[in-house]
Amino acid sequence: MNFTDQLREENNDIFQLIFNHPFVQGIGTGEISKDALAHYIKADFEYLNAFMQIYGIALSKSKKRDDIAYFFDQINFILNDEIHPHHNFCNHIGVDYASLQGHPLPPTADHYIKHMMYHAQMGTSSEILGALLPCPWTYLEIGRELMEQYNPNKDHPFYDWISFYASGDVDNTTFELRKRLDILAENAAKDEKDLIREAFRKSCQLELKFWEMAYTCESWPNAEKVNS
Repeated sequence: MNFTDQLREENNDIFQLIFNHPFVQGIGTGEISKDALAHYIKADFEYLNAFMQIYGIALSKSKKRDDIAYFFDQINFILNDEIHPHHNFCNHIGVDYASLQGHPLPPTADHYIKHMMYHAQMGTSSEILGALLPCPWTYLEIGRELMEQYNPNKDHPFYDWISFYASGDVDNTTFELRKRLDILAENAAKDEKDLIREAFRKSCQLELKFWEMAYTCESWPNAEKVNS
């Protein structure tokens, strides 16, 4: 069993919680509140901006042209392709995409980005990959789970979202990240592998919390809200 297979097995509990989360299941049934969808898009737009920046850090630490080209292509994929699922949600709720951009991060999204930035700035290349991998991997499996569970057709309100994340493009992203991490892990000491495991586990947990953040429209506490 290679290293990323081990990571997937060790974190199956979190993956299953993600699949069963009411927001994720709501994508499958086509029933999610407009407020929750808008909250998700606001946070995910800023999250993906940070994800591209972390790919940029990974690129700067790369020594092989193949790796440089890979991270460059991944930035381009997020910038030009991963906006399509956002447009699906925006069209469903009848809100202009531009109006949901540039908003402050809710607590969970803020935490998630800083978690990844910490490993990007302070850790090894393998730690960066460990922190990044759960995002495409969980979304790939969400797409496949919802395809299998609900078998949506093109009339489904979130068909474009589901089919995008169940697609070969997201599969390729996950496969390539896994392949690179498996290669790095072959020569990693136990202490480094433990750090990768920690980074991967926390990212999985924060993926779950991200769905909960969107579902509950999480916001920062303030005196007005506490006293209301």
